[in-house]
Amino acid sequence: MDAVLRAAAIYLALVVLFKLAGRRSLAQLTTFDFVLLLIIGEATQQALLGEDFSLTNALLVIITLIVLDVGASLLKRHSQRFAALLDGTPTIVVENGVPLEKRLEKSRLKLDDIMEAARESGIERVEQIKFAIIERNGKISIIPKK
Repeated sequence: MDAVLRAAAIYLALVVLFKLAGRRSLAQLTTFDFVLLLIIGEATQQALLGEDFSLTNALLVIITLIVLDVGASLLKRHSQRFAALLDGTPTIVVENGVPLEKRLEKSRLKLDDIMEAARESGIERVEQIKFAIIERNGKISIIPKK
């Protein structure tokens, strides 16, 4: 039972911590972010298994984590409020060629990040952007002006 409680506590803690850390897609990870994830993974493994490195305990932890994840996905499916809380909502950060500084700051992004995504769409200047949107998964979507 200890493994189940540890797994649930770690799962909830990581969900909250990554939610507080903000959205970022895997494609946007820096070297620092990647190293941090590796360290978090190792620390999490030690916290989950504790002193019991048995196969039974490992399977129990894995099953608990999968059940929690499936449960969260089912809750998100039935509750828009819960889905928005866990996954966030899309955020417009450039509107009609004007960067929305407060939203960029809150998202911990710079205009350079937006322009990098814009250049991938063939856009060279911020004035050519109708909307730049940070999606729920952290990807930046660019909608050009006509």
